[in-house]
Amino acid sequence: MQLIEKVKSLSIWIFLVPFIALNSCLFIVIFFNESLPVGVGIGKTFPYFDGGTSISRTARYFPLYLIFKPLMFLTSYMLIKYWLYNKEIISSLDPNNKKINYFTFFGIFSAICLTLHSIFLGVKFDYDLYKLFRRVILLCFIIFELTAQAYLVVCLYKVKNQIINKINEIYLKLKLFLVSILFITAIVSAPIVSMPGNKYFKHALEWDYFLGVILFYLLTFFLWKKSNS
Repeated sequence: MQLIEKVKSLSIWIFLVPFIALNSCLFIVIFFNESLPVGVGIGKTFPYFDGGTSISRTARYFPLYLIFKPLMFLTSYMLIKYWLYNKEIISSLDPNNKKINYFTFFGIFSAICLTLHSIFLGVKFDYDLYKLFRRVILLCFIIFELTAQAYLVVCLYKVKNQIINKINEIYLKLKLFLVSILFITAIVSAPIVSMPGNKYFKHALEWDYFLGVILFYLLTFFLWKKSNS
């Protein structure tokens, strides 16, 4: 039960920290653009809807990366703890389940990819290989994160009868629905994203997808009941 409480308390911060970090940067570049270095500020936009700017454009410049990068490093650390805690929980209920190692591996490596992406965000090298490296790291983060989430949901469903009194089942169903939507969206949008152009669509998709990925952790917070319930 102590591990469940740790996962519950950790998950809300995994949602809040990146959400606050990114949207704080967005707020600053929109409403304090005159106080920022030339070229950093942007006009009024709501990128979740209109795709007026990208996430990297919002967070990669000084002084914004002083907010964004440390909080992404903190998020990466919390993600690693999250997946290790879940490994212990599922292992105690279903020790022979091989999928435990899968979500642990993909979850930890997604956190490592997030760290690497944050380190190199805003670092400019005019080399095609470097640009390719950054794209690959970001793609690996998305693939590893979704794969880890999917395997964890499968494992939770497998032990559902053992934890039914400790969870709010509706949120387990919402987790399954969310992961399914994220996978379908990735597959459907892949041809559009890979083509040149469609800048505003790509930006809006990026923001909404970011929100969808971290929403998984908010659902974890509501999934587990309080220990005194």
